[in-house]
Amino acid sequence: QVQLVESGGGLVQAGGSLRLSCAASGRASSDYTMGWFRQAPGKEREFVAAISWNGGSTVYADSVKGRFTISRDNAKNTVFLKMDSLKPEDTAGYSCAAGNPMTAVAVAVIPDEYAYWGQGTQVTVSS
Repeated sequence: QVQLVESGGGLVQAGGSLRLSCAASGRASSDYTMGWFRQAPGKEREFVAAISWNGGSTVYADSVKGRFTISRDNAKNTVFLKMDSLKPEDTAGYSCAAGNPMTAVAVAVIPDEYAYWGQGTQVTVSS
């Protein structure tokens, strides 16, 4: 079992940047495919990005492609989400999740592919 703790959220103006971190404990993060999801009030959970266990493959939602970058440092059991050119519509609670390392990242866009979830960190982008 793995525990996930997100950090790095906050309030930022449109066009600004934030870097979210997801620290894993209990088991090595390299044992998992990792993903980021977000949920805004009144909306369904939305896939943002995913990365394979070794960082070799990534996938992004079309809405964030070219602006967000997912990466991982398995030596530090941490996954990152660098968010640039933020827009008000990026405002949401962002959560990281850990899933089966054998899951192809192309499939890892579905919340059901993930067994463990963090509590989330809030990102608010003002216009």
